[in-house]
Amino acid sequence: MIRTLAVTQDGMLEMDVPFEQLEDERIDWYWVDYEAATQEERLTLDTHFHFHPLAIEDCVHFLQRPKLDHYDETHFFVLHAMNDVTLEANEVDLFLNSRFIVTFHLEPNAEIEEAWSRFTQQPGLRKQGPLHAAYMVMDKLVDQYFPSVHRIEDELNEIEFRSGSKINDIMDQVFKLRSDLLKLRRTIVPMRDLLYRVVNSQRIEGLKSQMVYFQDIYDHLLKLSEMIESNRELTADLRDNYLSISSNRMNHIMKTLTVITVIFMPLTFIAGVYGMNFDWMPELEWSFGYPLIVGLMAALGLGMFTWFKRKGWFE
Repeated sequence: MIRTLAVTQDGMLEMDVPFEQLEDERIDWYWVDYEAATQEERLTLDTHFHFHPLAIEDCVHFLQRPKLDHYDETHFFVLHAMNDVTLEANEVDLFLNSRFIVTFHLEPNAEIEEAWSRFTQQPGLRKQGPLHAAYMVMDKLVDQYFPSVHRIEDELNEIEFRSGSKINDIMDQVFKLRSDLLKLRRTIVPMRDLLYRVVNSQRIEGLKSQMVYFQDIYDHLLKLSEMIESNRELTADLRDNYLSISSNRMNHIMKTLTVITVIFMPLTFIAGVYGMNFDWMPELEWSFGYPLIVGLMAALGLGMFTWFKRKGWFE
C-alpha cells in the first residue's frame, strides 16, 4: 500500500496525491509512505524517485543495522522499530530530501501512523517541512523503547525484594531478563550511534534549525543505553550472588559429609578389627567385651562430634 501526503505552498494539506502531481510547483513538500508494498509498488522507488540501487536493496532485503547514508541530495536512514512483545527489531527505512520524505516498512507501524496522524491534524507542523517529519518518526520510534526498558527494570527491582521464592525460579527469570536486555541493546545502541552521526552531520540541509529536536532524541537514547547497562550489571550481580550461594551451599554439604565420614572412620576401624574371624582373640570371650567396645565407640563418636562442633564445622 502506498499513501501520499502533500503540503502546498499556502500550507494546505492534500491527501493521496498521484505521483505525477507531486512535482507541481504548488506543492511545497510531500510525504510518501510504503506499507507492505507489493513488488510493483516497490519498483516506483527506482522508476519514480530514482533512489540509489544500494538503498533500494537495503529496503527489501534482510534486517539492516541502523545507519545513515548520503546519496547526492537524498539521505537514507535505516531505523529500527521494536516489537514490545518479542523485543525483536523491525526495520523502517526513510529517505529524506529538502522536498520530500519517503518511509518504507514491510509491516504496519504504529509509530509512523501516529506521526502521520499528527501531521494531518495539526496544521502548525506542516510548515516545519520534511526534516521535522523525519524527526517525528524517529522520536516516536525511540519513545516506544522506554516501556520495555522500564518493564525489565521493574521486574529486576521486584526480584531484589522478593523472598520465599525458589532460587532456581529466580535465576530462570534473571537469565530471561538478561536475554531481553541483550535484544534491547542490539537495537538501542546502534540507534544511539546513528543519532550521534545525525547531530554531527554537516550534509543534511536545514539541520541546524532543527538540531534541538534531534539532540533530544539522542539524549533519550543515551538515557536508554545507561539504563540497559545498569540493568545488565544488576543481572550480573544477581547471577554472581546465585553462583556464590550455590558454591557456599555445596561447600557446607561437603563439610558436613566430611565430618560424618571422619567420625565413622575410627568406628568402622574398630568394627572391622573385631569382625575378623580369628580363633585366638581374647576379647571375644570376655563377658564385658561387647559393652566396653560399644561404649568406647559411642564415647569416641560423641567426643569427635563435640570437638567438631566447637570448631564451628556445623555452622
